Amino acid sequence: MTSVYSINANTQSPERYNRGMILLHWATAALVLTLFLSAEAWDFAERGGAVRADLKLVHYAAGIILTAVFICRIIWRIVSAKSIPAAEKGLMGAVAKCAHYGLYLGLIVQIALGFSWRWSQGRAVDFFNFFSIPPLLPVSSEYRHLLGDLHSAIAWIIIVVSTLHAVAALFHHFVIKDGTLLKMMPAHAKAAQSTSR
Repeated sequence: MTSVYSINANTQSPERYNRGMILLHWATAALVLTLFLSAEAWDFAERGGAVRADLKLVHYAAGIILTAVFICRIIWRIVSAKSIPAAEKGLMGAVAKCAHYGLYLGLIVQIALGFSWRWSQGRAVDFFNFFSIPPLLPVSSEYRHLLGDLHSAIAWIIIVVSTLHAVAALFHHFVIKDGTLLKMMPAHAKAAQSTSR
């Protein structure tokens, strides 16, 4: 069974994440950013205009892809991962772990809210013009505004926590210089795999 990370025999610390985890990590990051920017941008687009409609299509499609990627990420963690050691111990390690699992929980809730909000309007979630996901659960239209407000609020929370996560990774890379960021970089994973042969 392939572990999510490789172990350095000398330090017993995680050397790198495997390619699957790296791909899923960066795909999730790109999709979350796409979803956030498209949602924020359509507020500035003309109502009923083509630009606003296109931004919504991008948002819905990215949401469907994120759902698939996130499911794959959870399955990948279950079938291939042991518990990943934190880069820091003590309080900072606990905070980092809480942020990590908080992002997972936030994404689960956000995905559910996104579908529910759309379904509360009696509409399907479209993947461009290829297919659509009709309402799978009855969601009353009276919750439409509440679901929309929650969806927007949690989006901002996810962006803030993700930004702090990125800042922490950069701090480890440029200040502490412990290689934490490199473990999630594709080039490092490839190099580490080559040197291990």
